[in-house]
Order: sequence, then C-alpha cells, then structure tokens
Amino acid sequence: MSSIAFGIDLGTGNIKIYFSAKDMIVNEKNMVAVMKKDILFAYGDSAYDMYEKAPQNIRVSYPLVNGVIADIGNMSSVLNHFINELTDGHSAGADYYVSVPTDVTEVEKRAFYDLIKDSGVKPRKIMMVEKSLADGLGMGIDVKTSQGALIVDVGFETTEISVLSLGGIVLSKLIKQGGRKFDDAIRSVVRREFGLVIGEKTAEQVKISLKEIEDKHEPAVVYGRDLVTGLPVERSIPTDLIDNAIAETASTIVDNVKLILERTPPELSADIYRKGIYLTGGTAALTHLDELIVKGTALKVNKSENPQESAAYGLARVIKDHNFRSVAYSINEMSEDA
Repeated sequence: MSSIAFGIDLGTGNIKIYFSAKDMIVNEKNMVAVMKKDILFAYGDSAYDMYEKAPQNIRVSYPLVNGVIADIGNMSSVLNHFINELTDGHSAGADYYVSVPTDVTEVEKRAFYDLIKDSGVKPRKIMMVEKSLADGLGMGIDVKTSQGALIVDVGFETTEISVLSLGGIVLSKLIKQGGRKFDDAIRSVVRREFGLVIGEKTAEQVKISLKEIEDKHEPAVVYGRDLVTGLPVERSIPTDLIDNAIAETASTIVDNVKLILERTPPELSADIYRKGIYLTGGTAALTHLDELIVKGTALKVNKSENPQESAAYGLARVIKDHNFRSVAYSINEMSEDA
C-alpha cells in the first residue's frame, strides 16, 4: 500500500486537499491567474487577491464551472503546484481519492480522473468517491447502514441534494444555484435600490459577515461606483434588504429539496423525518439559510461544523478507515457500469 494518499475535493470556489502524511487539509480558493495567455502567474488565495483588480494582460478565472472542470489545463497546473508544495516535489506513487458530483455526465466524471492522471503527479492509484457520500462521512454519518440520510451540499455555483442509504445514492439532483447566486442577488438589490455598482468580492464579504452585522444592529457598509456620477462612493445598506434578497434566492434550493423529498421512498422518508436534513457545503454557513429550509420543509436541519471541508474530511475517513473503502470506485468500474 502507498505510504501517502491524497483526498481531493475540487470545488468551484475552493480546492480542498487532504494529505495523509501530515493528516491535514489545505483549503484555498480554486482560482488561477494567467499572464500572456499561457504563463501561470498565481493560484489559490494569491490569485483570488488579484480577482477584479488585475490588468488586461493577466486573466484571473475559476478552472471549474458549475462543479465540473472547464479548464483542465490550468486546473492541472494548479493541482500540480499544490501537491508539489505539500510533498516538496516527492509525490510520485501516491494514492488519490477524488470526490465527484453524482448528477453529471460520465464524460464530466472522467475528466476528474484524467486531471489527476495527466497532471504530472504520477499517481499509483486513482479512486472516485461520490461527493454526497464524502459529505456524509465528513459529517460523521455511517453511510453504509440502511438508515436514510438527506444531504444538501450548497456550494459556490451548484447545490447537490442527495438521499443516501447502504453506501449508495438513492436519489440525487444537482441544481445551478449556490453562493454566487446569493452574491449576484446582493449586487442586484444594491444596484436597484442605491444606484451603486459593487464587485463580486464586496458582495461575498457582505454575505459572509451578515450575521455579525445583524448582531450589531448595524447596516452593511459597502463601497462601489455610483451609476449617476461614475465616482467611487460609500453606502450603508439595510440588512433587511439583504435578507430579502437571500430568501428569494434560497427559495429555489428549498423547492428542489421538497422535490427530492416527494420522490423519496416511504421508509427512507421516515428516517429523514427522524434525523432531519444534513446541510453542508461552502454556502451552508450563510445566515438564515438553515432557517429558510426548516420553514419550507418542516424538518430540522443539522449544519456541518466544517461545511466547506466536509467532503475532504469524508475522503480522509475513506483513506484512514478500511471499512469505508468500498464507497470508492475506479474509473474502470464506472465504465463497466455505464
């Protein structure tokens, strides 16, 4: 057996890498900055710092779009750099366990395998784990039992809603609704009500700090460009406007959770009623999101303690505990099933 293993959760917003040799998780923005079309200038958090600020000769982008790999070349470079940083360039012969969305095409799933195979890290073995199963394991659920569990993973651009039982996925639905939609809703309401254009990073920061702002009973202070004068200005935004924008956007997620619940077999529905919904993903920490799901489904919501890293923790359990190795499969098994 290989002496080291990696658990890789490629999120659209963040890349999370579990490294067995140090029993640690690296969590950075999944972004890349490329200069003159083909020179890697920065990646991870460093690239994110340049987002919406870079000159024309530096392109800053996300290599993943809606949970699937859109730019395999740059994603491969980013992954290679992260792995080499962790291992001081001695990564050859390691095992890789990669989380993949369930409700995507086989070609899109295979791209995750090809990414590892062709990134120059010289893997010994590449295994795939369905992301919702990794999420469940990361939240402490024994996914191999017959007890049903409903996982709602709200990510950066997508939300995956899955019903788990007996180490497999009974139902799954991937919708293009995530943290970025909430950011867009905040930008839209600020533009409409205050004639102010703000950037994505500003909207994201408002979203992240909303609970703290509300606890202080203060408005959200934002900086942007006035639509009339074209000049930079500061504005105070009432939090109830932001709350309304969030609630309107969250309704799509709630409706799709209800749709999955309507299709769930009765015995599994009984398990879900007793245990509630498990909420995870980078956007799960959004203020009021759990309350909106409770209101819409009349079920309790169990929020992950580490929502952004739950899948990475789940991959770590697969690597460390042989009892859960059966949830991982090779690309050859996937081809045979297809």
